[in-house]
Amino acid sequence: MAPPRSNREFVEACLASGDAVRIAQQVDWENEAGAIVRRVCELAAPAPYMESIKDYPGFRYFGAPLSTYRRMAISLGLPPDTSLPELGRIYLERTKGEPVAPVLVDRRDAPCKENILRGADVDLCRLPVPLVHDGDGGRYVGTWHAVVTKHPVRGDVNWGMYRQMMFDGRTMSGAVFPFSDLGKALNEYYLPRGETCPFATAIGLSPLAAMAACAPSPIPEPELTGMLAGEAVRLVKCETNDLEVPADAEIILEGEILPDYKVEEGPFGEYTGYRTSPRDFRVTFRVNCITYRNHATMTISNMGVPQDEGQLLRSFSLGLELEKLLKSQGIPVTGVYMHPRSTHHMMIVGVKPTYAGIAMQIAQLAFGSKLGPWFHMVMVVDDQTDIYNWDEVYHAFCTRCNPERGIHVFRNTTGTALYPHATPHDRRYSIGSQVLFDCLWPVDWDKINDVPTVVSFRNVYPKEVQDKVLANWTRYGFAPSAR
Repeated sequence: MAPPRSNREFVEACLASGDAVRIAQQVDWENEAGAIVRRVCELAAPAPYMESIKDYPGFRYFGAPLSTYRRMAISLGLPPDTSLPELGRIYLERTKGEPVAPVLVDRRDAPCKENILRGADVDLCRLPVPLVHDGDGGRYVGTWHAVVTKHPVRGDVNWGMYRQMMFDGRTMSGAVFPFSDLGKALNEYYLPRGETCPFATAIGLSPLAAMAACAPSPIPEPELTGMLAGEAVRLVKCETNDLEVPADAEIILEGEILPDYKVEEGPFGEYTGYRTSPRDFRVTFRVNCITYRNHATMTISNMGVPQDEGQLLRSFSLGLELEKLLKSQGIPVTGVYMHPRSTHHMMIVGVKPTYAGIAMQIAQLAFGSKLGPWFHMVMVVDDQTDIYNWDEVYHAFCTRCNPERGIHVFRNTTGTALYPHATPHDRRYSIGSQVLFDCLWPVDWDKINDVPTVVSFRNVYPKEVQDKVLANWTRYGFAPSAR
């Protein structure tokens, strides 16, 4: 089947496969909707499609859009039970060709223009902005969205997922890290010149557009979305600035980032599973225009204890982008994976250990790349370890990582304010530290006499015996799922 072109097509596909449920009874925007979404994330349950929201007739919520690999598979137009390695293979295959340029459509053909609010009518309170977690600093407009900006000199477009809290009916504030694309543009150009930065926030994107907004790919997000979807993304011009936004999005907020005015934002429950960033004065977005579809659906990602969209998507895309980087440098990696329950902080790399120092080379490339600030641990295992099997990875870590020679700490690196383990000072200035866990047998060990033999079903029995046991598993009396 073809990938869903819009959030609405995605919702229908998930409902049809049993990966979403309709909730017809009225749901309160204050905590109740957020609690439903959080529970769904923790149980890996079907996504909730809430059709009646207190105080907001005609609007809907869709929560936890991509918090399971089943829904990720649906977003790519694949069967829901597609395996994780197969998802990774298809992602890499689709993103190695030529970028697919977006197409610009007329305003009359853009569903996001069905309702337009300008001037005195602009009021964020007219949208069903949820209080996602009890104890959050406010109601968050942007939890699953894309903030669209354009570099003023180079002209390259960026879609980024920067959280946005409603401060009042015209104002939002959010955390923008200095190493992010938007953070660099603000600090290098707009703020020193005292100029406003045009932005547009697109809410209720197609799932692949949201995936692209999370991905650390060097390919521009509109083109990346087209590559993943296999067809060009439909864009439309904004009403009040020159930016172009997804035409099929549910809600568009247009405005400008203010260079000399900041309002308070936070705290907010984050992807780490903690509320780590205190209330502070942060980047401020002034809204000048709101456009939205009839019966618009606001998407909600409820970040917290794994796994939610942020952890799952970044664990997926960060790992695959690092795999491409390492292979481009000739490193014989066999795979890269970040388990979502590590809150995408640990990168697990499988490699053929063909020469000494290969784990250190991997760590230096990983931490020194654009991806580096998003994780602070790299674990390198050999090509015989299944990187997707945490039991095997954990066993390798506990038995092969020499405490003296296998652990390497890098100090005074780039970090984020969201690291729970960071000191208040380090959070404030985005200072981090990173560590390599080298779980490879030394290359100068004799493979027969020095390297211990792994005693496992897969490793110590002839293949014909393994095949016989697996073929007879249910005849022995075991359940099929136990194979």
